[in-house]
Amino acid sequence: MRLLGREELREPREPRAFLVSIAKGLLFDYFRRAALEQAYLSELMLLPESEQPSPEEQQLILEDLKAIDHLLAKLSSKARAAFLYNRLDGLGHAEIARRLGVSVPRVRQYLAQGIRQCYVALYGEPACP
Repeated sequence: MRLLGREELREPREPRAFLVSIAKGLLFDYFRRAALEQAYLSELMLLPESEQPSPEEQQLILEDLKAIDHLLAKLSSKARAAFLYNRLDGLGHAEIARRLGVSVPRVRQYLAQGIRQCYVALYGEPACP
């Protein structure tokens, strides 16, 4: 997708290697998203049947999770790690800063970036005033 945004496309020096790298990236994305889906479904099975969402709701939730995953993948590795440490592991700003070797204000910036990406995934780009 990054290629589509470029004004000028050059012919790759090694077309076969270029295609292999694209294929590897696609496979990585596929398996990462499959693991995300499996993790969601595994957690869902822990709920009592009466509290489980309908199949239609499950599909909508999975689509939202995939959209969020896609946009979080665009963040820097530290921003993504900070967001996941906070939202999934429940770590505080100071602990995240220590683990990533950054300042607490930087962690706050990373979290804001992650929250914004989630918002965009669920609701689209915010309207400019």
